[in-house]
Amino acid sequence: MTTNDSPSLKGFGHAFATVNGIRLHYVVGGPEGGDLMVLLPGWPRTWWQYRKVMPKLAERFRVVAVDIRGMGDSDKPDSGYDKKTMARDIYELVRSLGYSKAHICGEDIGGMVGYSYAVNHPEATDKLALWETVHPNEALYGIPMLPKPGQDGLQWWLAFNMVKDLPEQIIAGRFRPISDWIIDHYSGSPGSYTEEDRAVYGAAYDTPDAIRAGNAWYQAWHQDMVDDKAYPEMPITMPTLFLGGSSAPLTFAVIKQKVAAELRLVEIEGAGHFLAEERPKELLAALEDFFLQHPAQ
Repeated sequence: MTTNDSPSLKGFGHAFATVNGIRLHYVVGGPEGGDLMVLLPGWPRTWWQYRKVMPKLAERFRVVAVDIRGMGDSDKPDSGYDKKTMARDIYELVRSLGYSKAHICGEDIGGMVGYSYAVNHPEATDKLALWETVHPNEALYGIPMLPKPGQDGLQWWLAFNMVKDLPEQIIAGRFRPISDWIIDHYSGSPGSYTEEDRAVYGAAYDTPDAIRAGNAWYQAWHQDMVDDKAYPEMPITMPTLFLGGSSAPLTFAVIKQKVAAELRLVEIEGAGHFLAEERPKELLAALEDFFLQHPAQ
């Protein structure tokens, strides 16, 4: 039973697993026994973020799109939102599905979890694909919160989501305008979202618990930065695909310093932040080329 009227996708089923002390919701499809591909969404999204790419990927892979800790129909505990713990959630989920390794894909916050998964569980990572994200590091403290005259693109929610207790008091039941604002200002193509899509995301973050849990991903950044400093200088050792839309100039420079194995960079020009929804054809082409060029061993 789902709690936020999670939509359905033809050819895929909803499931739950209790792992690392919490209950995770995921959506699964594709050939049983096929190479496992795990898709990790970001804020303010759910597994539905991957609806446009899942059917095609499932022709070749066993696809699992996860509501990460605190998201959608997954548990929203009081703690455990540092990315290392959240990566452990996914590691145990992979094992519960009968796999020892998986392809890991993530966007935004999900990409931070995917990065941590690859660093902390390299033996369980076949290939890694991340986009529009970097793992939290101290450079984030330098993001300006006060816009200059005429400046657009201020990421106000980074600071807002780090405020404890207040957001869930003032925006519970009113999240839809925030979700729509993010789509309209940070999507390269707002028209790619239907009314159903907007309603799904508005509802998914509309309760106090959902707001608190989603904000906890940001509030854990301080610990994530401590963890990042403890990682090796080049912590990513497996083949990695890194994609960027609007963030490409900044994120590409960071990831080049973190990957010690094969690294492929793909910029989707003119795209905004949510590549899986705005540019699914270009994203699929890059993913299929990367993952199928050298199948998992």
